[in-house]
Amino acid sequence: MLRSRRTAPLLAALVLLSGCGGAAATGPSPSGELPVVPVSGAALEPVLPVTLRSDDGAEVTVRDVSRVIAVNLSGTLAEIVFSLGLGDRVVGRDVGTTFPQAQGVPLVTKAHDLSAEGVLALEPTLVLTDRSMGPPEALQQLRAAGVPVVLVPEAWSLDEIAPRIEAVAAALGVPDAGRALVDRTRSELDEALAQAPEREAPLKVAFLYLRGQAGVYLMGGRGSGADSMIEAIGAVDAGSAIGLERFRPLTSEGLILAAPDVLVLMDGGLESVGGETGLLRVAGVAQTPAGRDRRFVTMDDGALLSFGPRTGAVVRELARRVAAEVAG
Repeated sequence: MLRSRRTAPLLAALVLLSGCGGAAATGPSPSGELPVVPVSGAALEPVLPVTLRSDDGAEVTVRDVSRVIAVNLSGTLAEIVFSLGLGDRVVGRDVGTTFPQAQGVPLVTKAHDLSAEGVLALEPTLVLTDRSMGPPEALQQLRAAGVPVVLVPEAWSLDEIAPRIEAVAAALGVPDAGRALVDRTRSELDEALAQAPEREAPLKVAFLYLRGQAGVYLMGGRGSGADSMIEAIGAVDAGSAIGLERFRPLTSEGLILAAPDVLVLMDGGLESVGGETGLLRVAGVAQTPAGRDRRFVTMDDGALLSFGPRTGAVVRELARRVAAEVAG
């Protein structure tokens, strides 16, 4: 299978969502967008051709990056392309790409399956993706049509951000801009991590992935990506603390055992269950410290688990919102 085991539970949730009329991440967040800022104001001239090894082992030669399609589970690849200063070359995006600069770019995914026909209709010169996308037959069809398809490594932790940026920059023929973006991202992330509050008793924070219309209720644990973000703000990931791995179905027993002080959700997740009132009806929520004190924090669907150039800003914003809830 092309999709990695790490993304399978969350991907299944998103596929269910696509068929149930849920609130997919296709527009600006109600809570406001974190900006995507190019690393340089100067126009870039990619150095091509480049030959590189795709993450699936294929050797790919890229000769033209004038029409780029960048798609993956979290929308990070388009974020990186725009942050490198080549956003005007992006002609296709996924549903996870929600930042304002990309809103006029056509969608080429349904949930997180790629439409080969939709991609080919846009006459791309390069497709950037990763193992979260599929089906495998679609990528094979694109390659058979002569389109260079480059898979880059997935990123579900802070340490995996830099290799991902470097891989995208290499495929686009702008390695120097890639190194500059890595340096900026690391600097912003280091600054955000240094601001994480130190508490005598760290807060326990749980991440819930909810899509009420689709009947999808998941709790994050070790390796979900949410654990890295929670730990980055100086808190304890409540799911990891009770032994959960990646994403697991939410149960009232598990949530009560985790006893989170704060619940973190995506904007669309809270909306899908009917806001705070509906969230308190979800099994186990009202019986947690977070539920009793109504300590609920939401973040933009296309930013929280993106693990890209905006991660430093995401960490700072998450820390600010959690602190505000605790301060009450």
